[in-house]
Amino acid sequence: MKETAKSNGLQTEIGNQADYDRIGKKARSRRRVLDAITYVFLALWAVIVLFPFYWMILTSVKSYGAYNSEYIPKFFTLSPTLQNYVDAFTAVPLGRYFLNTIIFTVITTAIMMVVITLAAFAFARLDFRGRNFVFLLFLSLMMIPNELVIITNFVTITNLNMRNTFQGLILPSVTSVFYIYLLKENFEQVPDSMYKAAKVDGTSDMKYLLKVLVPISKPTLITITILKVIECWNSYVWPRLITDDEAYYLVSNGIQEIRENGFGRENIPAMMAAVVVISFPLIVLFLVFHKKIMAGVSRGGIKG
Repeated sequence: MKETAKSNGLQTEIGNQADYDRIGKKARSRRRVLDAITYVFLALWAVIVLFPFYWMILTSVKSYGAYNSEYIPKFFTLSPTLQNYVDAFTAVPLGRYFLNTIIFTVITTAIMMVVITLAAFAFARLDFRGRNFVFLLFLSLMMIPNELVIITNFVTITNLNMRNTFQGLILPSVTSVFYIYLLKENFEQVPDSMYKAAKVDGTSDMKYLLKVLVPISKPTLITITILKVIECWNSYVWPRLITDDEAYYLVSNGIQEIRENGFGRENIPAMMAAVVVISFPLIVLFLVFHKKIMAGVSRGGIKG
C-alpha cells in the first residue's frame, strides 16, 4: 500500500511538473510573439520618424537639375553632389550666422546657469519671509502665454535701445522658471541635516552651494545646460523680432534669409544642404548626451 501511494504521489508530481512546463512554454511563446510585434512596431515607428531626416540628406546631395527633373520623387540618387553644401556657405554668410549663434548660445547659457543656480538655492535652502508665496508667483509665470511675454520684452528692449545688439538678444533668455523649479527639487533631495551641519562648521552658503549641492546635482545641471543650448540654437521668433541687421542673424534666421535672398524659393536642394549643416551640431549633441539628459530629468523629478 505504501509503495502504491508513493508511486501515485510520484506520478502526480511528474504530471504537475509536466503541466508547469507546458504552461511555461506557452508563456514563453506568447512573450516571444509580443516581443516580435513590439519590435516590428518600433521598427516601423523608427522608419517614420527618421524618414524626414533621410529625405533631407538625400535632397541635399541632389543637383538642382536632377531634383527638378524628377516628376516622381526618387528615394535614392546615383549621382550625389556636395555643391549644395559649398553654395550654403557662399550664397549667404552662413559662417557668420554660426558664429553669432555660438556667441549667443554660450553667453546666454552661462548667465542662465548662474541665475537659476542661485535662485534654486535660495528657494530650496534659505529661510526668508514669503519664500513659498514668491515661489508660487514664479510658478504662475509658466501659465502666461509666451506671446504676451515677447510683446513685453520687445517693448522693454526697444525702449532701452538694444535692438540689433547681442544684449537685446541675450537678456530676455537668461532665466527660466521651469529650470529653477527643476533644480530646486534636486537641491531639496539633499538632507537638511547636511546643510545644518555645514552651517555649524562655519561653512558659508556660497561655499556649501559650490562644494556640496553643485557636485551632487551635476547630472541635472548638465541636462539643463544641454537643453538650454538646444533651445538657444533653435531660437527663432525672438531673434527674428529683435534683429533686422544681418550682422546679428542667428542660424535659425539665416534659413529664412537663405530662402528669401540666397538660393531662392525654388532651389530646394541648396536649402536642404543648409538645413543639414545647421541641424548637424544639435544631432551630434543629442546623440552624445541623450543618456545624461534622460538621467538628469528623471533624477530631478524624484523626491526623497
